Amino acid sequence: MSDNVNPDTRSNTDERKPAKKKKLGRTKLGRNKPADNTELVDTEQSDTEQVDTDPAQSDPAESEPAESEPAPDLTAKSAPQDRDVEGPLDESEANPVRPYVDLGGVKILPREGLHLRLEIEEGSKRVVAIGLDYAGSTLQVQPFAAPRSSGLWHEIRTQIADQIAKQGGSTTPREGPFGPELVAEIPVAAGQGPSGTTRLARFIGVDGPRWFLRGVIAGEGAINPEAAAQIEDLFRSIVVVRGASPMPPRDLIPLRMPATPAGNPEPTGV
Repeated sequence: MSDNVNPDTRSNTDERKPAKKKKLGRTKLGRNKPADNTELVDTEQSDTEQVDTDPAQSDPAESEPAESEPAPDLTAKSAPQDRDVEGPLDESEANPVRPYVDLGGVKILPREGLHLRLEIEEGSKRVVAIGLDYAGSTLQVQPFAAPRSSGLWHEIRTQIADQIAKQGGSTTPREGPFGPELVAEIPVAAGQGPSGTTRLARFIGVDGPRWFLRGVIAGEGAINPEAAAQIEDLFRSIVVVRGASPMPPRDLIPLRMPATPAGNPEPTGV
């Protein structure tokens, strides 16, 4: 089962018909796939509710507007503070003499026990993701174009959580070694396991210079701290090749077959 979540989404609003005095609205973030559904409750009061508007009788402390916490900036970049040194690296930051395997939008550093898989879209036959099997874990990576001064991960996390919820799964946000991440329980697809079972996966993401790198960790790396450290080190070793060509934000940076094999690359359909 592929864990692909297309970040190429836009917002639209679906207004429901009001009922009596209270209004319910649902906001959808997403173009191809729906995202965060948030119920908005109208604050209009019913006939039985009364508010004392006499300033002389009201409590001065209550009359002062309450300070609200600032809303989180969904366009801020999300990345480790040492990203430009410890990775994931931009091509301009990587050591050019290291023996990377060139896969187009990303470069992978070979290591013992690493097996590479290419995930192929059936209709277009293009490579849409790189699968890396290592240390009892699976890491799926996808590089996307991003704006120069803003990030994608904060908004995309919300969309991923909503999509998994619509599939009958659940997600738990937490802080990880790369910043905010999602731990997801995803229902196993029919024919891939016993009915009603779920599998664990970690969704991680890093905003770089004009790119965003998304990773999905499954297997031991999602539950075992020692295996997690090994697969996280693999994710850090990835180099993203954004290229100089203009690309709309959220477009997948093109991937390709490796020029030289690494760990028996195996194309797979998605």
